[in-house]
Amino acid sequence: MELTLLVLAAGMGSRYGSLKQMDRLGPGGESIIDYSVYDAAEAGFTKVVFVLREEIVDDFYEIFANRYKTRMKVGHVVQRLTDIPEGIPVNPDRVKPWGTGHAVLCAESLLNEPFAVINGDDYYGKDAFKVMAGFLSQRDSHDISLQSMVGYQMSNTLSDHGSVSRGICSVDTSGMLTDVVERTKIERKNNQILFTDEQGSEFELTGNEIVSMNFWGFTPAMLTSFREHFNQFLKDWGNELKSEYFIPYGINLMIQEGLLSVKVLESTARWFGVTYQDDKPLVQEKLRVLHQKGDYPDRIW
Repeated sequence: MELTLLVLAAGMGSRYGSLKQMDRLGPGGESIIDYSVYDAAEAGFTKVVFVLREEIVDDFYEIFANRYKTRMKVGHVVQRLTDIPEGIPVNPDRVKPWGTGHAVLCAESLLNEPFAVINGDDYYGKDAFKVMAGFLSQRDSHDISLQSMVGYQMSNTLSDHGSVSRGICSVDTSGMLTDVVERTKIERKNNQILFTDEQGSEFELTGNEIVSMNFWGFTPAMLTSFREHFNQFLKDWGNELKSEYFIPYGINLMIQEGLLSVKVLESTARWFGVTYQDDKPLVQEKLRVLHQKGDYPDRIW
């Protein structure tokens, strides 16, 4: 069965200064995106589509995407600020992209089969891709009723070097997502896990909460309604300079409307990533150990 991996990579160049400076974290000089595409191919994904900014397309293919063609079909789309319906007034001074939900919609023309969505700079783990591929391979592209996401335990996704933002999930007894609430400024303090709200008040978390790390599994059937919610978002918030249509925002609305359910998939995988530069040595060591254990060959591409 055809399965597509959609990699949200439009922010890569801005985060790392330039694409050619992207962190080479693996023992063979691999970047995190190399591991994600490798794990997806091993799990049975047959196509990878990248969402990019226009100015990094050529470099991205030169450094990354061309080598993936040995194992998967490769495509890309460009996320542009102007890719919105005509007639909707937006702030002319806006420069910030419209968010992860809009990035997915930019790729709609290439999403003809069940697909997974990931961030380009997060390591999700081999088992997460296996679990997601197993779920998507049972889905009908025309069926909107059941979608999915991989959940991770909060305590395993924090940085020792500063605060992070996480989507905290509410999950019912049957393993279905009921909502995702974005919490910013989550960090460890004095052996506690705390998040700080916009008013500066601190609230304690257990660390056992399930969080979304933006690893979603969708069928193309959900895209029509997802786009309708984006259009409404633009009407409501398009004049703001920094408003963003995040994936959980649209999914929450569709769950509330009864349009779909989202299964939270369990996985043995451990997430990690470089939120701060001081996180790099730990990530490099984790990848070295995975190679040493035989989870990856000496060179994956």
